[in-house]
Amino acid sequence: MTKLRLSVLDQTPVGEDHTPDQALRASVDLARAAEGLGYTRYWVAEHHDSPGFASSAPEILAGTLLAHTSRMRIGTGGVLLPRYDPAKVAEVFGVLASLHPGRVDLGIGRAGGPARDFPHRLARLHALLGEGGVVPHAPVPPQMWLLGAGRESARLAGMLGTEFAFGHFFSPTGGQEALEDYRDRLRTSTGARPGGALAVRVVTADSAGRAEELAQSLLLWRARKDLGEDGPLPSYETTRRHRWTGAELERAKVHRTALVSGAPEQVSAVLTALAASHGVDELIINTLTCDPADRRRSYELLAEAFALQAPDPHAAAPADASGLALQGQGQERSRPQVWSA
Repeated sequence: MTKLRLSVLDQTPVGEDHTPDQALRASVDLARAAEGLGYTRYWVAEHHDSPGFASSAPEILAGTLLAHTSRMRIGTGGVLLPRYDPAKVAEVFGVLASLHPGRVDLGIGRAGGPARDFPHRLARLHALLGEGGVVPHAPVPPQMWLLGAGRESARLAGMLGTEFAFGHFFSPTGGQEALEDYRDRLRTSTGARPGGALAVRVVTADSAGRAEELAQSLLLWRARKDLGEDGPLPSYETTRRHRWTGAELERAKVHRTALVSGAPEQVSAVLTALAASHGVDELIINTLTCDPADRRRSYELLAEAFALQAPDPHAAAPADASGLALQGQGQERSRPQVWSA
C-alpha cells in the first residue's frame, strides 16, 4: 500500500481568552512546525463574520506562510469564488506563484454567493491561469483544487480535469460515491491517473483522556454554532463546567460522527482505514482546539504515528522544465488543479 501523505487544513481558530491576531500568529508558527514535521501541504481557509475564525483574507495569510517556509506547498482551502472576480483571483495567485514557483495551491470554495454561475466562474478562472491568461503568468502555475462535500462538485472537478478533495468533516457519508464520480469523469475527460484526497477533522493528544477533553470542547463549540451562538472555541475548563442542553447534546452527537479523536494509535488506525475505504493516498487534517499548543501537539503526534519524514534542509530544491527551482515536495509542473466547499 502507498504510504499515506498528510497535509494541514488550518481554519485559524480563535480560542477563548485569545485574540484574532494571536490566532494568526499561531498559524504562522504551526505552518513552520508542519514543514519540519514532513506534512505535504498547508492550506488556510476563508471565513467571514465568525468570532471563532481569524482568516478572512486567505491569500494574504498564504503569502505570509510562503515567506516563512521554504519547501512545503502552501495554499487556500479555499477562496470563496462567488465573492470575487475570477480575474482578480487569478492575478493574486499569479503573483504568489511567480514569487514562489512550484509551491502554491489555489483551493476554491463555492460558498459566499449564488451557486448557479459557479461552474462558469471556475472555468474562467482555470482559463485565466493558463497560457495567454492574466499577467503575471507564473512559470509554474498554481495548482487548483476543488474542495467539496457532494457529488456535483466531484463531477465538476472531473470534467475540468482538476484535483478534488472530499470534505469528510462536512459530510462523513457519501465520500466513496463522490470520489468514484470524480475518478470516472476524470478518466473520460483527460485520461489522467485517478486521485483525490480526503479532508478529515481530527483531535489527538498524549492520552485518550486528554483527547476526549479536547473533543468535548470542540463539540460544544460546534453545537453552539449550529444553534446560533457563534463564538471562540471554549477552553476545557469552560466545557467541564458547562451544563449541556438537550439541543446541544443532539447537535454534538451529529458532529461526533465527523470527528476522529483518541490516542495517536487509535486515530492512526481509523485514518488509515478511512483512506483505504475512499481510495486516497492523502489526508488533509483539520484540527480545532482552544489552545494553539494543543493543536500543534496533535499534529506532532500524527506525524510520529504516520512516520512522516522531515525534508532534508541541505538538499537542493528540484527544478522544473524551465530550470526554475521548485520549492515544493515532489511536485511536477502540470496543469492547474482546483477544490470547492
